[in-house]
Amino acid sequence: MNFTATADGLLDIGERKVRCALGPAGVVPADQKREGDGASPAGVWPIRRVLWRPDRSPPPQTAIPVEAISEHDGWCDAADDPNYNRPVTLPYSASAERLWRDDHVYDLIVVLGHNDDPPEAGMGSAIFLHVARENYTPTEGCVAVAREDLEELLRHAKPGDAVEIRG
Repeated sequence: MNFTATADGLLDIGERKVRCALGPAGVVPADQKREGDGASPAGVWPIRRVLWRPDRSPPPQTAIPVEAISEHDGWCDAADDPNYNRPVTLPYSASAERLWRDDHVYDLIVVLGHNDDPPEAGMGSAIFLHVARENYTPTEGCVAVAREDLEELLRHAKPGDAVEIRG
């Protein structure tokens, strides 16, 4: 099953459409996606796994593999590093995004298979489906929905499913 996010700010979850946030630069073809451009990459991105913050909630109900994150988890966004677009342990010698945040945006993260098999330097890292901010402000290039909508999506999701981002 594909869960489809569109540039008009909607994500299909089965029969329902829910509000979503995308990057402030809109949706770009995947071959034009660049690190730090603020765009969400168009394409069909397999759901790889779910990361969840265990001090804030129980694990989500899903058939997708779930892993707890810790205060030392990060995601490398340094295009010249061998661990580019891969999870890393913080502190890390190159630039890496902290997954354990003060806000709730990364309390639940669906890791999408964008630029990961293998990663190409500079073509975009950390494209996630995650929790939206209360006012749905743009992401850095991810897809974000309300926590309850993300939990619903995960209840429906199974291995082999994907998130499609359309312009």
